[in-house]
Amino acid sequence: MMVYENSLDFAIHKDEHDPLRAYRNEFIFPDTVEKASLYFSGNSLGLMPRKAKDYVNSELDDWGRYGVLGHTGKENGWLSYHELVTADMAAVVGGKPDEVVVMNTLTVNLHLMMVSFYRPSGSRRKIVIEKSTFPSDVYAVKSQIAFHGGDPERDLIFLESRDGGAILRTEDILSTIDSQHEEIALVMLGGVNYLSGQVYDIAEITGRCRLLGINVGFDLAHGAGNIPLDLHDWGVDFAVWCTYKYLNSGPGSIAGCFVHERNLLKDLPRFEGWWGTKKSERFKMKPDFEPIGTVESWQLSNPPILPLAALRASLEIFSAVGMDAIRSKSVELTGYLEFLLKREDLAEKCNIITPTDPNERGCQLSVVMEGFCADTQKRLEKLGVVSDFREPNVIRLAPAPLYNSFSDVYHLSHKLRQVLAG
Repeated sequence: MMVYENSLDFAIHKDEHDPLRAYRNEFIFPDTVEKASLYFSGNSLGLMPRKAKDYVNSELDDWGRYGVLGHTGKENGWLSYHELVTADMAAVVGGKPDEVVVMNTLTVNLHLMMVSFYRPSGSRRKIVIEKSTFPSDVYAVKSQIAFHGGDPERDLIFLESRDGGAILRTEDILSTIDSQHEEIALVMLGGVNYLSGQVYDIAEITGRCRLLGINVGFDLAHGAGNIPLDLHDWGVDFAVWCTYKYLNSGPGSIAGCFVHERNLLKDLPRFEGWWGTKKSERFKMKPDFEPIGTVESWQLSNPPILPLAALRASLEIFSAVGMDAIRSKSVELTGYLEFLLKREDLAEKCNIITPTDPNERGCQLSVVMEGFCADTQKRLEKLGVVSDFREPNVIRLAPAPLYNSFSDVYHLSHKLRQVLAG
């Protein structure tokens, strides 16, 4: 068990012995109000990798140099450019390359997956989702239920904490699935809850759903690049995620999708587009769709090259470091933040709603702070701290292990003291 100290010397010592310390220099930190920022908002938008500008500019230069011939007439042609990130992306989420594709945006991919995996029939018409999930997911599942002629008020099962708090117990999730399995068509949860930072037991939930014949999928917007994932071995039917948070691909960038190999050749309903047809047949302009036979069959259109170039720069770092090393530092770094927030002078004003067990959280700590509001957040920003505030009084702090340091965490605690002191 790590023993922490509330001192800058301790933080500096940890940084000096951090095996990932050199990777901090691979990212560009913004400046805020004449102060170099303490950036703790990687759970909202990750920092820009230095190589992203080079990779994007390279494709812009090639656009000018080659025009349409850039699709095939240059190194890393655009026709197959998305394949450059497949292996690295699959390693991050624990899937096989045939199961992972980068395409579209997050909610678009969620809808495409529900077209295939939400198939209400007979008594099985309901979707299970956590009540505190990101609103876009709720909008998506409600609209899918309505599209299939259902009633969201009747056919949506919201999972809520038994004590009214932020944490969902695994046994309560499983109990709901067990008790209503004959009416459930799909379980669709966030792998990591965006508000509380809780990591759900994906393996256990998936195993129960598969035992009961229920399709199961996860929104891993806050999981991909944050926690180790093993989607193939866990047997998840599908998963979706964005890449602009922990995966540092840029604002509003491209998203990812996983479909387990057992589902790839099934006769599933699917919304289809020309980029999902067999590559050898794609430009023959045939009237009939011939699926590729991998998760790429769910592609609709040719992908945007510039966001892919930025993502490629980030995934090269993930490939070099590996999720095990990222997770190892994450546990220590987040633990240090928790330690400092629980010091006597902060603890009376800070209530951490994220689980204390490192196995049940990633690098985000969500904190309810006494007297904290939007104005307080602005004062914190003026001190150079970039974080994420959620009404009415939750601040989400995410020390990302690739670019945050122990010294960052130490200085953050002092800035919080300064702001909370008024």
